[in-house]
Amino acid sequence: MHAKTEETRDKAAIEKTAGKIRGRPFLSERRIQARVRELAAEISKDYEGKNPLVVGLLKGAFMFYADLTRHLQMPITIDFLIASSYVMASTTGKIKIHADIREQVRGRHVILVEDIVDTGITLNHLRQNILGRSPESLKICSLLDKKDRREVDVPIDYVGFTVPNEFLVGYGLDYDNRYRNLPYISVFKKSE
Repeated sequence: MHAKTEETRDKAAIEKTAGKIRGRPFLSERRIQARVRELAAEISKDYEGKNPLVVGLLKGAFMFYADLTRHLQMPITIDFLIASSYVMASTTGKIKIHADIREQVRGRHVILVEDIVDTGITLNHLRQNILGRSPESLKICSLLDKKDRREVDVPIDYVGFTVPNEFLVGYGLDYDNRYRNLPYISVFKKSE
């Protein structure tokens, strides 16, 4: 009964703001936040006694990254990486790094935080780039894993949710740089 009440409350919260986008609700704010806390607990356990460099991949991971790092229970160093291969809803296949990691990577435990892994092309490129800097270790944490679109096998150590091959917006995910600020995730349907 309790789970059904929460699900009804989640749907109501999403529907209250659903007029902002075209599409259907997918992950509620409550489910996302609960999973973020679980991931943070798992990472905190794995990195107990260490001071990892936690790198957020911008722009998409900004909300997930902020919430995740807030719940980590060990000292961390924060940095960011801005890279892209998408224009609007399509990948160009060409990876461009707009802003690189400024902290020292060599000899550090590095956690790369991503919003969504689909083809794996961009993430694999960034992974190889970071590994080339000789970190002590490199692990990848992604809120969403879209396995059906995978073209390059890339290891993901921490996954929030496995998702179907649909275009998602909200909680950092965008369409044409819009809808990132939604606290939940919806399946996006472009209006006619």
